Order: sequence, then C-alpha cells, then structure tokens
Amino acid sequence: MASALKPVDKDSQRVQSMFAEIAPRYDLLNHLLSLGIDIRWRKFVVKNLRLDQSAPVLDCCTGTGDLALLIAKKLAGRAKVFGTDFCEPMLEIARQKQARLPAQLPVEFSQADAQQLPFPNSTFQCVTVAFGLRNVQDTDQGILEMVRVCRPGGQIAILEFSKPRIPGLKHAYQAYFTKVLPLIGQRLARNNQSAYEYLPNSVLQFPSGEGLVKVLEMHGLSNVRMFPLTLGVATLYLGEC
Repeated sequence: MASALKPVDKDSQRVQSMFAEIAPRYDLLNHLLSLGIDIRWRKFVVKNLRLDQSAPVLDCCTGTGDLALLIAKKLAGRAKVFGTDFCEPMLEIARQKQARLPAQLPVEFSQADAQQLPFPNSTFQCVTVAFGLRNVQDTDQGILEMVRVCRPGGQIAILEFSKPRIPGLKHAYQAYFTKVLPLIGQRLARNNQSAYEYLPNSVLQFPSGEGLVKVLEMHGLSNVRMFPLTLGVATLYLGEC
C-alpha cells in the first residue's frame, strides 16, 4: 500500500510550521473528519490507564491538549499532568481550553521536542501520546524517550490511526485518506505545507497492528496489548515499562 505513496517528509521544521498553520482549525477538522469518534477514542485511552496519585502523568505531542485535559479531569487534582508539544500555536489553544474549564486543573503545557524530553528518568506513572507519534521525525527515539521518563511498572499508551484489514473497508479507507481528506482539509484550513496530503500519507506509511507492537517490544516494553477501535481505523497500544 505504502509503496505507491510519496515518501513522507518528516523534517522537524517543516512539520512544526505545518501544524502552526493549521492550529486554529485543527480541532474542527479532527472532529469533522472523524465524525466526532476521536472524542470517544481518547476517553477509551483514559479508561484503560491505571491512574493514581503517586506520580505525575505526561502527554507527549499533546497538540491542543484534549487527552491531557481528559486525564486531568479523571485525576481530579490528585496528580499533576504535563502536556508537551513542539508547536507553540497548538499549545496556546490547549491553554485557552484549560482556562475555560470551571475549575483550574493542574496541567502544565510546555514546548518540548518528543525526541529530547526535558524530564528526569522514571518521572511519570503514565506517558501517553495521541495521533502524534507518527509525526516525530525519529520514531524510535521518541519511543525511547517515552520509556526513559516513565517509571518502572508504569504504562505507555499510544493512540494512533491504523489501517483496517477488512478488504472492502481497507480500500475505501485508503481512497478516502488519499483523495477526499486532502480536498476537505485544504478547503477548510488552507496552508503552505500540504498538511492534508502529509497527514494521510503519514498514517498509511506508519507501522500499525502487530508491526507497531513489535517496535514497542523491541524498545523494552512488556505486556504490550493492542485494542483496535472502530473496525481498526484507530488502535490503542498499551505497554508496561
């Protein structure tokens, strides 16, 4: 499938500029293009985290902060949540969301590269990432950093788009991602970086299913499980450090 696609250019500066351009309409497009199902997927992630008040939680590539804020609501102030992203305009929207909440939740949003996280070893009880790992220039380094800052016995949770295996759905999904999504996305959030050509290609060329499970195990995670969501359109991967 991926062989017919243009190779994904994940140059850090290009990807950063691209997300800065689409930041104001990023949430609208996500909810519209997924028919709102992405909200349920994030709730499923939080439901499967073993959260307690013993240590903070980190959400990498937090974007506009949806998953970080959901985790903070679940913790209800019992532990602090950190959300990091390398795109400051996305973080500005995350902070605006946080400010609109009835009660201030202990979430700290800060700019950081997932390939070089500014935290000591074994800091967090859980490290999560939703729809961001595939955008990290060096995926292996990003995973290694997540493992490094997670405490022994803690959880790594990765929510990512995946490729459905049902034959009819598989072909319809690829056609939608490569033909329809770029047209809708570019019309609603015009940008100079071809974001809605990059995004579907980054999904179709990123390992999913057993392929990503093997990568996670290779980097030291144990008891790695995967949970296909919505007929395999997205998958939650859970592993332990």
